[in-house]
Amino acid sequence: MKSIKLICLALFFQLFCSNTTYAQFGISTDLLKIGASTLGIDKLFKKPAAITTAFEDVNKEGSQMPNFFKLEVAQPLYLLPKAPNGGFILCAGYYEMTNKSYCLHAGTFAPSKGDGYMYAPTNGSKKEIVTAILKSAENHPEIHQHDIQILLWAIIAKTKFIDFSTDVKLTAVTLLTKKQLTQLEDGALGFLPDDVINQAKAKLPESVQTVFEAENSIRGLITSGNYTYQEMEKYAILSGFAPPRTDYPSGIWTLHPDGYYVRYIPSGYSVTKVQIYVPKELIINLKGKSLIYDATNDIACPANTGSQRLAQTNEPLNPDYSITLKTLCDGVN
Repeated sequence: MKSIKLICLALFFQLFCSNTTYAQFGISTDLLKIGASTLGIDKLFKKPAAITTAFEDVNKEGSQMPNFFKLEVAQPLYLLPKAPNGGFILCAGYYEMTNKSYCLHAGTFAPSKGDGYMYAPTNGSKKEIVTAILKSAENHPEIHQHDIQILLWAIIAKTKFIDFSTDVKLTAVTLLTKKQLTQLEDGALGFLPDDVINQAKAKLPESVQTVFEAENSIRGLITSGNYTYQEMEKYAILSGFAPPRTDYPSGIWTLHPDGYYVRYIPSGYSVTKVQIYVPKELIINLKGKSLIYDATNDIACPANTGSQRLAQTNEPLNPDYSITLKTLCDGVN
């Protein structure tokens, strides 16, 4: 049934995109140049970025240094009551959860031990799509984290849905609605030949050139359908580490817009420990209203612009449900 659905959707998108020049591996370089020439180098820069969240989007007001709060042992965040629309209902106290996270910035360095990460909302032309994928993934534990990461890299790299390999199409069809799938075509690009890339790079700041080239390489691999996760990762994740910023150290607390404090401690790009401190006064002032932590619109944003921004999830890794939550969530504690 899933295969039939995929074929039908693929045919739909073939018709939808019939006037688009497909730049796939295996098509001659001359055709690629014609397509790029038709598009125009200047127009390449008008394609909206899928995700634009940057450290400038972090509200640093109210942030605190790592040791500002005198806190006891954190309780498991995943044991808190589930919210009807996703996430967890917060109570006063100190909580943590090690969860799945995803790279949303290809062509940058993986998190290093000293990197400071702070909360920022998801911004960009594909923010609803990215959030939808992370929410939907909670209901599809059969889909491997690597498959979801490749889909996210495909979207970040502005890959056309019609150019997705079969495996990536299957992941997208499972996690997104038909309407959301059509939105993947907005602002998408095909694979660009080296001479077009070089012309484009000449007009870009040096700090952006690596990202631009990495995204094009990812589009090429996904279009070819012949790649391993490690090959994809090679372009998405730069080897080495960006030097950390001492003014925003690892473990710095961000004051979330909803009034609680949150901090992120990544282990690579695919695993992040999230810690949350909810002041008792905040719960009192809510007067019975629920305070929800839903990570699917949250990005752990690095102070170092050369490092990766990390999408967060509500999916705990290796949870221990035999633990009893000490906090009573039916009142202020």
